[in-house]
Amino acid sequence: MVEKIAASNYGVLAQLGEHLPYKQRVTGSSPVGPIDLSEYGGIAQLARAHGSYPWCRWFKSSFRYEERGLNFRSLLFFAPRVLDKKNKGERKMLMSIACILLLGMMMGWLCKKVHLPGLLGMLVTGIVLGPYALNLIDASILNISSELRKIALIIILARAGLSLNLEDLKKVGRPAILMCFVPACFEVLGMILLAPRLLGGSILDATIMGTVVGAVSPAVIVPKMLKLMEENYGTGKGIPQLILAGASVDDVFVIVLFTAFTGLAQGDAVSVKSFVNIPVSIALGIVVGMTVGYLMAKFFEKIHIRDTSKVMIFLCVSFILVTLEDQLADVIPFASLIAVMAVGITLQKKRKRVAERLSVKFNKLWVVSEIMLFVLVGATVNIKYALSAGFAAVVLIFGVLAFRMAGVFFCLLKTGLNRKERTFCMIAYMPKATVQAAIGGIPLAMGLSCGNIVLTVAVVSILITAPLGAFLIDFTYQKLLSR
Repeated sequence: MVEKIAASNYGVLAQLGEHLPYKQRVTGSSPVGPIDLSEYGGIAQLARAHGSYPWCRWFKSSFRYEERGLNFRSLLFFAPRVLDKKNKGERKMLMSIACILLLGMMMGWLCKKVHLPGLLGMLVTGIVLGPYALNLIDASILNISSELRKIALIIILARAGLSLNLEDLKKVGRPAILMCFVPACFEVLGMILLAPRLLGGSILDATIMGTVVGAVSPAVIVPKMLKLMEENYGTGKGIPQLILAGASVDDVFVIVLFTAFTGLAQGDAVSVKSFVNIPVSIALGIVVGMTVGYLMAKFFEKIHIRDTSKVMIFLCVSFILVTLEDQLADVIPFASLIAVMAVGITLQKKRKRVAERLSVKFNKLWVVSEIMLFVLVGATVNIKYALSAGFAAVVLIFGVLAFRMAGVFFCLLKTGLNRKERTFCMIAYMPKATVQAAIGGIPLAMGLSCGNIVLTVAVVSILITAPLGAFLIDFTYQKLLSR
């Protein structure tokens, strides 16, 4: 009987039956170990309550419950039904992954066919499949959505680091540093000036809103800049490198501002330490990343392994760095995503041929990661909030974008860039998606009075700037940049 059950994929139950304590023929220690019967539903509870079923002799004979174990027939009757529910959950998760990848890929392809950015189709796929529309994405995937999006960001930033030449970035100089924080400051200032007039609320509410909307999306910008670098558009003056580096650091600055002002809204004092931590976390991220990259380059020089294995090592090290940032957040400020990028830059400098081959591997990984990232970003968008925002929220987004562009223009003063190249930089610094999806709902979860309106503006900013920015980059780079 046990062999039949084991053959039916219920091996655990068969072992359980073989090693119940009342089986006197079993001697010695059990190889199965302690088994938690709670995962097989309410079997134990039913067994305890067998006296409440006087009409069924089979129940009374089957549910002979003692402190030492259960009757095996009880397990055979109920456990397959409980396990079937667990299998249904697994099947739903697999179906969700299939829908995300197939529909996301198809919608992205259709958008490209009509000369629209592919990410627009992926965002729409996520909105339609997400919990605020058809609700076809399994909860098990939504629960780890932020981790999956972080993995996709790690992949694209690792690819960026492997492709970024440090010497080209040094040529840019001062504008590269200013682009890390000046445009975001201009956008927050624009939100403070415009939001109270258009949407109401206090200056503090507008400031929180500005820190949510103020970050650009590396997930949108980095792949576009890598494409420009591959096609040699603007590389002579380091334009793709300038935008790529600024977009990667911009997020760190904005998230620190967001944390400080949401704490102030809850009654906490704004600490000078939190602002000092911004350059410290960036510097530590660069130092740690360069150190890890140097050690990795030496390891790859001494130990010859397949490039696929090298990619696995790179990813695992990146996951460890991201985990360390969370674990050491209260002790040492540390920008892990910048560290990941620094690992790639150092590896590219020390082992250029290896870096080129790994970049090809990461490019292939990005094909799947891009779909997962933007579909899951779309799944976070509550379309009801976007529809309830009204025309004022749309005007507000375009208004603060004008402030951001002014900030980019300020950063590029007294540089060798001409008018067309500056215009392209201003356009390329528009897209927003990943940061807004990650932190847009936090003020509402914290119970702040501005929570609803912050989430609404964050949703509208994703829907407007991500596809529009991607479209304008693709449409203008050949016209505004030289090869």
